[in-house]
Amino acid sequence: MSYCINPKCSNPENLAISKRCQSCGSRLLLRDRYRVFKGLGSGGFGATFLAQDEGLPGEPSCVIKQLRPAEKTPHILEMARELFKREADTLGKIGNHPQVPRLLDYFEEGKQFYLVQEYISGQTLQQEIKSAGVFSEVGLRQFLSEILPLLQYIHDQKVIHRDIKPANLIRRSQDSRLVLIDFGAVKNQVSNTAFNLSGQTALTVYAIGTPGFAPPEQMAMRPIFASDIYALGVTCIYLLTGKSPKDLEYNRTTGDIMWEQGVQISDRLTKVLRTMLEVSVRNRYQSAQEVLKALEVDPYLDSLAQGLLVKPHASSNEQMYNRLEESDVSVSGTRCDTSGRGVARIAAAIRARRARVTDGSDARLEGIQQYVLLKKTTLPSSNSSSQGQKSQVPRRYFDTQSLLAAYLKGRRDFSLYNLSLLNLQGADLSGTNFNSSQLQKINLQEANLQNSDFGKARLNKANLRDANLSNAYLNHADLEGADLRGVNLSYACLSNTNLQGANLCGANLTGAKISEEQLALAKTNWMTVRPNGKRGLL
Repeated sequence: MSYCINPKCSNPENLAISKRCQSCGSRLLLRDRYRVFKGLGSGGFGATFLAQDEGLPGEPSCVIKQLRPAEKTPHILEMARELFKREADTLGKIGNHPQVPRLLDYFEEGKQFYLVQEYISGQTLQQEIKSAGVFSEVGLRQFLSEILPLLQYIHDQKVIHRDIKPANLIRRSQDSRLVLIDFGAVKNQVSNTAFNLSGQTALTVYAIGTPGFAPPEQMAMRPIFASDIYALGVTCIYLLTGKSPKDLEYNRTTGDIMWEQGVQISDRLTKVLRTMLEVSVRNRYQSAQEVLKALEVDPYLDSLAQGLLVKPHASSNEQMYNRLEESDVSVSGTRCDTSGRGVARIAAAIRARRARVTDGSDARLEGIQQYVLLKKTTLPSSNSSSQGQKSQVPRRYFDTQSLLAAYLKGRRDFSLYNLSLLNLQGADLSGTNFNSSQLQKINLQEANLQNSDFGKARLNKANLRDANLSNAYLNHADLEGADLRGVNLSYACLSNTNLQGANLCGANLTGAKISEEQLALAKTNWMTVRPNGKRGLL
């Protein structure tokens, strides 16, 4: 079907091969290459359409945004043209980020202005909440760890989004990454009113944004970078409660949203969200980096405290490490002990160092983290030591937040690491190297692990339910007792993988390299998709 984008057209639907609209006579092929076939939405300043680019092989889909100035006078059109060019330049600059739709083209035709952007296939977070339910604290932390670096990037380009909300965040189908859409372009800067009483144009007036998500200063048409922090905070409340701002009570004295009742999250995360939602700009986080910093402290100290605990009836190897813990370790002049009294002092020392260290790779800090969590790593056997052989021992321990932060900074190699028991549910870790790592009882449910390397990794009793492991490498991996229900293992390499007692009910093994002998060791059912693409037990 061809869709006419003339706002005055009474019957915009046409045949796919039509060159002109049968109703109003308008040309249907924009710039002789873009054929619109569906309307996505419209507002006071323009409309958005889904189109095909017939000028490229395969005719890929794209999104076309049409600006419709209310007046066609030369003065108004010239001002609209300048703002349009400025917004196109901005979109072209920020569109280099993988979580922002790329600007493909922009042009003027028939006194209308058009932006052509990459089409993002997937569900918005608003749709996701309605279909799958609200986020847990783990899910929300993962969400923030993925969105905050993107927001910092946008702000570094001197751009304020002004309309962050669940409907403008799409989880891309191909890789499950979140993509921020609808930067407003020109529609956020062009008023629908052409002239006021004094004859001045209103083209430079900024749109307010979405009521409830926009903070007071933005409602007063004075948006700042911290305005996006507030909108992101309201988005978090929606993800936790499933309620839009209009459905939440608010304090009539302070204007604060009353959201905490019935939400089960930690005190630390509650405090972070409160600060994001401060009505007063002075009391709100000023940057995305400040929010990230606040989120990283608490999980690190939790892991530190756990690492200092001494278990009774320890094995000989554990006793060796307990004796190490009883010795003196200096952390900026702080003594580490196992009585629990040293935890507070170490925490204080870490906070002090964090204030001075901007790069998380500080050698002394990382060394302390390795020390206090050393018990969680695999120990060399006495036999290998007596023979003078070197065992492959995971090099250090990562907690959930530090691993996700490292991944977001571009790190993809976690081979020979001890990541057992981590909760990485829903995380995006595609293309990561976990070769020979310890991953026992790890929670990777619904995680995106596409194209990742798990060769020789130990995944005993791991939770991989509904995870994406398409094209993953699992040669010689140990998946004994793992939960693989509903997992996508299409075209994965499972040669010599131990699947004893693994649950593959409902798993997709299309094109996977796996033998019938291996499958016989695992639990399957009629929903399991075999390597030949057919469902069934045989």
